[in-house]
Amino acid sequence: MNTDLVYMKRNVVPEPLFDQWYAWPHLISPATAAMNILERHIKIMNSYILAPQIHATAVKDPKMLGGPFMDYAGNKKEEVKKLKEATLQNNADLIDLAKAIQQLSKFLLNEAKGQTLEGLYEKIPEILRGFVELHYDVNNHPSFRLFESLLYKSKYYKPELQSLSFYLINSDDRPFILSTPRLEEDPSRLHLRIPFESPVLDELFKMQRTPGSYQYIRDGLNITEEEEPLFSTFFTTEKPEVFEKYKGDNIRTRYFGHACILIETKDISILSDPVMSYGYNSDISRYTYADLPDVIDYVVITHNHQDHILIETMLQLRHKIKHIIVPRNGQGGLQDPSVKRILERIGFRNVIEIDELESIELPGCVITGLPFMGEHGDLDIRTKMCHLVKMTDDFTILLAADSCNIEPKIYERVHEIVGDIDVLFLGMECDGAPTSWLYGPLLPEPLIKEHDHSRRLRGSNFREGIDLVDRFHPKEVYIYAMGQEPWLNYIMSLKYTEESNPIIASNKLIQVCRERGIHAERLFGEKEIIYKRTVQKDQAAVAVL
Repeated sequence: MNTDLVYMKRNVVPEPLFDQWYAWPHLISPATAAMNILERHIKIMNSYILAPQIHATAVKDPKMLGGPFMDYAGNKKEEVKKLKEATLQNNADLIDLAKAIQQLSKFLLNEAKGQTLEGLYEKIPEILRGFVELHYDVNNHPSFRLFESLLYKSKYYKPELQSLSFYLINSDDRPFILSTPRLEEDPSRLHLRIPFESPVLDELFKMQRTPGSYQYIRDGLNITEEEEPLFSTFFTTEKPEVFEKYKGDNIRTRYFGHACILIETKDISILSDPVMSYGYNSDISRYTYADLPDVIDYVVITHNHQDHILIETMLQLRHKIKHIIVPRNGQGGLQDPSVKRILERIGFRNVIEIDELESIELPGCVITGLPFMGEHGDLDIRTKMCHLVKMTDDFTILLAADSCNIEPKIYERVHEIVGDIDVLFLGMECDGAPTSWLYGPLLPEPLIKEHDHSRRLRGSNFREGIDLVDRFHPKEVYIYAMGQEPWLNYIMSLKYTEESNPIIASNKLIQVCRERGIHAERLFGEKEIIYKRTVQKDQAAVAVL
């Protein structure tokens, strides 16, 4: 590769890692990172070291998809032992922090019986003192809140453990990643120690569309002579297709897969929950990074799960994004870290928090936050929000994502305020994983199996979904956020059949909607819809499908 201007290839994957594990939001916030290291990573490594063959067998079983099993075909016992030793050494203070959080939880349950908490501060584990406030709820149940801003300024926030693993991909075949660390000896990958907030990453990802100096980016990333032969394969002098910005007079929506919807007019672009495919030949038609505009005016995030805030995607789009709208949170609950702080710590300087029924006025439209129910195992989690996008001609799109309509009275009251809508996007992954799948490392005591499996991370079922249709009277209903696209396997691990509950439930909702004259379908792969602008509400918008 010479020093001419080059483009970054469309099929280069930059996997974000934290201490060699795939980085998702709970590995950015110091407290949740500490708990996941102690209660997830170390336990998985111990299990693998004890019985590598059990892991090798489990990852081949479709029923075990997404389980705590390392996906290595060969025996990597010695390599994992080495990683565990490095983890215990490099993360000793985070492990101590996690143990202190566990001790504090048990201490409060035993010692806080309704009396004043003032005398208990001096008994807090020393390393936690100055980072927590003790409190009761109104039923005299003791708990604590974390001062996340202080933890980010302490030794417990470790950007030096952040890195990216670059490699080329040519198919959708990416194995589930959250339980398999990246071992550094893979010759097809380039592992670069670089904090996520580094501005040089913006310069790198701009080269997906705009040519840049190979020498400049090579030097900016401190590529060694040994690394350069692999690094050079990530670039090309071949110019990508010219991107055409939408300039029509109507409203265009594009479905990029899962919960990712791009809403555009000639004046503005709004992107929800960015997760998308890379560019390579495939039998499944899809939009990719190449189909995004040069400037994304607003990204809206519905909730803090890894399939809705994907750091791998967010870093690649950072240079394009003008603003990010996230649910307001600052409660300091261990289970509910602030998304605003997470994003700011990985280099975003344009994050806006909104609460329920708060609105942001944009050119030609208004985005309003609406209540998002359930889907979080009944934990006290505030970082979740549906979004109502209302155009100036009174055309409305509701992005409900995985909101589980467990209490219809909520949306009855919402409807009294916002009225009917034109288009409903609704997630119906109505099985969901048990609470422990995501939140287990944060719980002071494991849930008993019966409770764990009753508290699901699920979206709406048929009854809950059709209630939303009955209430908001949409003209069109799109089922999305189902995790069906094969390029999502590495974070979703979902395999549906026609007998799967989410398929049965969504098929039934689609059928009932169609019987009522409502256009309805379950989205997969890609979808473009053009809505003709109208002036009067009683003039139905026309969808060009």
